[in-house]
Amino acid sequence: MELIRGPYNLAPRHRGCVATIGNFDGVHLGHQAILRRLREAGDRLGLPTLVMSFEPHPLEVFRPGEAPARITPLRDKARALAAAGVDRFLCMPFRPGLAAMTPQAFIDELLIGRLGVHFLIVGDDFRFGRNRSGDFDTLREASATRGFELERTPTYQVDGARVSSTRVRQALAAGDLAGAERLLGHPYTLSGRVVHGDRIGRELGFPTANIRLRRRPTMDAILVADVDLGDGPRPGIASMGTRPSVGGRKALLEVYLLDYSGSLYGRHLQVTFRHWLRGQEHYDSLDALRGQIARDVEAARAWYGLS
Repeated sequence: MELIRGPYNLAPRHRGCVATIGNFDGVHLGHQAILRRLREAGDRLGLPTLVMSFEPHPLEVFRPGEAPARITPLRDKARALAAAGVDRFLCMPFRPGLAAMTPQAFIDELLIGRLGVHFLIVGDDFRFGRNRSGDFDTLREASATRGFELERTPTYQVDGARVSSTRVRQALAAGDLAGAERLLGHPYTLSGRVVHGDRIGRELGFPTANIRLRRRPTMDAILVADVDLGDGPRPGIASMGTRPSVGGRKALLEVYLLDYSGSLYGRHLQVTFRHWLRGQEHYDSLDALRGQIARDVEAARAWYGLS
């Protein structure tokens, strides 16, 4: 899959495609249904498939206090889109110029002029352009005059309700990993590169690999997690959140691998969350925290069936 960062990296060879537009956070089963329809249209018309998304999320720009937690960072989203057969991922920087673009300019300059869209699939509730004034009806009028096909996204239900990123976030926040897996179509997974931390885990006797989370996390929890270093999953335990016992403010994913020794700095890890142990809690002393971590590790070992 080709990742295109912004409209100014679009080249003449990128004209002519079938496209969809959305945040695609989590690339859940509903998204996957859209991508299948996109792939079918691409095969029928003999054109590449393109997903347009925005970075950062528009709410993170206009109303950051209301912005939802991120299910997947950009790298994981791109990997999931590629796995779904997407040919091109156009990541649009959400900046004032884009936010101020009128719906007609968005259609004429971007969809038609730069992308040459032949087929577009979006949801009934899709809004775009200045003050979110463009909608599905706007696109329907344009499709009739500019000659591209327009389709509504299919409704995809699990457990009697529509699958959405909001439902995935709610399941994760409640510790319902099985429910999130039913909506995603796979266990919840995050990946990232290990960075240097404050070495508190090492001081406590449980050295952790630290992965920074650039956005608000979906969970504040301690979880059993499979950790893949590139050679297959290994048993581990993960802490996701702001670490209230050590005065943490920035979100962090910390991973402790069971029965492993060696440096992980700079390595890229894939962390698959398997079982919820407990929520993040505050402890009055490092000794109390050390004791709880030891109990969490024993619980993880029992879950894996390790002696």
